[in-house]
Amino acid sequence: MDDQGRGPGPRPEDEDGDRPAGAETAPPRPAPLPYEGVWRFTAPAVDASVPQARHAVRDLLLRQGVPVADEVVQGLLLIVSELVTNAVRHAALLSPTLAVEVAVGAEWVRVSVEDNHPYRPTALEADHGRTGGRGLLLVREITREANGVCDVEHTAGGGKVVWAALPLKPARR
Repeated sequence: MDDQGRGPGPRPEDEDGDRPAGAETAPPRPAPLPYEGVWRFTAPAVDASVPQARHAVRDLLLRQGVPVADEVVQGLLLIVSELVTNAVRHAALLSPTLAVEVAVGAEWVRVSVEDNHPYRPTALEADHGRTGGRGLLLVREITREANGVCDVEHTAGGGKVVWAALPLKPARR
């Protein structure tokens, strides 16, 4: 991640983290807050990785002292569970390993799950007769309610990264 977790949103304004050409010089960036950073771990694409990833993200947020609201943590952990579950169920054949990344900025937290399967998932409409298939729809809804952002991107190696970024403080209703 180019901006190393800094800035007001989940993504830098441009690839270099610089202002657009012709813009005034930006003031120097403040020193990172103690909880800011990017952490990444890999796991096998098996069912046991789902709770392990969820616990690892929760423990990381606690260990780093991230000032994140409890309701945001709960939504974030559900997102992690859904994204890892999707990678295990739909990508394990072509991607026996998955990667989970947590990026924490001054005002937001972003989680992503990367696998090597080229298929780009889409959110399915709710089908009350099915017991599964609504994970990405759930991720989108949790993200929307929190005033966050989520997306799917292709990797240079032909796989994909599914990510969601949420503000550290809950959305006012």
